[in-house]
Amino acid sequence: MRRREFITLLSGAAAAWPLTARGQARARAVGYLMPYPENDEKAQTRVRAFRQELTRLGWSEGRDLRFDVRWTTDNMDRVRAEAADLVRSQPDVIASTGDRVISVLTQLTSSIPIVAIASELAGSGFVESLSRPGANVTGFSVIEFSVIGKMVETLRELAPSVSRVGMLYNPDNPVTAVYARALATVSAQLGFQPIGQPVHSATDVERAIANLAEQPNGGFITPPDITVIALAKQVTSLAARYRVPAVYSTSLYVQQGGLASYGPDPIGIYQGQASYVNRILRGAKASDLPIQQPTKYQLVINLNTARALGLTIPLTLQYAAAEVIE
Repeated sequence: MRRREFITLLSGAAAAWPLTARGQARARAVGYLMPYPENDEKAQTRVRAFRQELTRLGWSEGRDLRFDVRWTTDNMDRVRAEAADLVRSQPDVIASTGDRVISVLTQLTSSIPIVAIASELAGSGFVESLSRPGANVTGFSVIEFSVIGKMVETLRELAPSVSRVGMLYNPDNPVTAVYARALATVSAQLGFQPIGQPVHSATDVERAIANLAEQPNGGFITPPDITVIALAKQVTSLAARYRVPAVYSTSLYVQQGGLASYGPDPIGIYQGQASYVNRILRGAKASDLPIQQPTKYQLVINLNTARALGLTIPLTLQYAAAEVIE
């Protein structure tokens, strides 16, 4: 009897072990590299939208999905260290935000699928083409470069006297040259003087905006640069102090007192990123998933800031806005 009981117990354990192993194998790992501080509310909202979309698509964290988010700030030493550690952990997919982040990740792995949110992927050489990325990288663009022209046009509608247009950007961003060409092209078409304003810190921001304010009729735009976005509070405060009108890449600035923003819906982009991660987890290849460009842009205007700058916003522009802050 004892022998039979032992054999039965052993057989049961042998039968149960593959089931447990298979259960463990079904848990997939998703890494996320986020170059913002962990206490950034907007970044937290976007990561939350990403996770909620994966849940909606049938994944359950703790049951069949493990999620590992690395908050690095814009400090590139931290980005590189966390990226290397994330790659060593061998997740099934890595999601990321930022042009400089994707540059780091592609140097570390050519095998782990990467779904990036960035300004530009094809022109920077990270993928072969928008329709057929061809490597381990796919993702979503946060801007179509003709939108730089739309931002400048919007600035002129808001502040018709502007004739000198600055652009705040981090020169270490790999797509800076593309932004600069887009600004130069539209400025030539519209008769503006383009002024590049490289920034790394709040001190640089003050110098750039003060420079624009030294002569009359200055204004500026900000492309979707993570360094500048991280300094949004300082940027909008200094723009108000020096009375310089600006159009920003995201409504984050407007909610902090900026004049206006023109850009895509960020939540929709993060939900789209999650949909691509879902497809890869279910067997799709990153190389076969086309790069998605934004299709819907939103204008947000802060009327309080406009009044403080002595600007009268045309009703046609207010009606066109997705949101008007009173």
